[in-house]
Amino acid sequence: MARSAGRSGSVARHLVIPLVMVLVLAGIAGGSYIALQHYGSPAHEGTCTATGLGTSHRYSTERVANAALISAVAVDRGLPPRAASIALATAYQESQLRNIEHGDRDSLGLFQQRPSQGWGSEAEILDPVYSTNAFYDALEKVDGYTAADINDVAQEVQRSGHPEAYRDHETEGRLYASALTGQSGANLVCTLGEVGSTVSPEQVRSELVRQFPQLTEAGRLTSTLAAASGSAPQLPAEAGATAVVIDPQGDTGLGWTLANWAVARAADDGVIQVSYQGRVWDRSVRGESATAWATVSGGEPDHVVVLVSQG
Repeated sequence: MARSAGRSGSVARHLVIPLVMVLVLAGIAGGSYIALQHYGSPAHEGTCTATGLGTSHRYSTERVANAALISAVAVDRGLPPRAASIALATAYQESQLRNIEHGDRDSLGLFQQRPSQGWGSEAEILDPVYSTNAFYDALEKVDGYTAADINDVAQEVQRSGHPEAYRDHETEGRLYASALTGQSGANLVCTLGEVGSTVSPEQVRSELVRQFPQLTEAGRLTSTLAAASGSAPQLPAEAGATAVVIDPQGDTGLGWTLANWAVARAADDGVIQVSYQGRVWDRSVRGESATAWATVSGGEPDHVVVLVSQG
């Protein structure tokens, strides 16, 4: 009996030691996660999220920047949000929202358009503004596209060998179109690391003109450079002294289009803060607070104010 008890104690000790090690490792992992959330690289760094329709979808910053461009072109042309939904679902199916230089046969770009099928030259198709306009030119020729099934309309434009595939991306297409055409307010949130370099605010203004040429030319949106201290509701330590102040001329829907567009461009343009209508997205915020735009006061609430990094 004594030998049996000894064996039982030995087994127990052998079981306890691994269990303790598991608990210690779990504690270390949990502590590391919390530390990263508050002090280090944030979880999901390099991604953006749009929310709605009872769900949310996370994309890489490359994909979101392309989604913002596709939506910007729709807004600039005066097309309904439905057009952007169709275009986004199509581009995700065709290229996963990447401007790629390869594809089936001679297919290229965001929408995998083929030079041999009359979509344009290789150089033109690889210009995302050109290719997006080409897609919308074809879309507008589809009778009743604003009310028809998104998958069926996309197939009418693309003539894909996988005619039902666009349906798989309808929900995220609608989500991102809603955010990036200004229909759902302060929606898009990006989780990014530090910029680490000085960025010119003129880079934001240049891209604004490139993606919204008609609205800019018509004066329906204007942008100026102003002192960040007098324009932004908050002034992060890493902000440059000059803000880009975008005036949507009282059009709130357009204002939110531009605000979410600026957040979507944050990784490319070194944006650290965007504010509009008493709400603010701040690149440096971590943890639960980073999942939504904060409420603020001050600054120029009727203008989209964009701050970039001073390095």
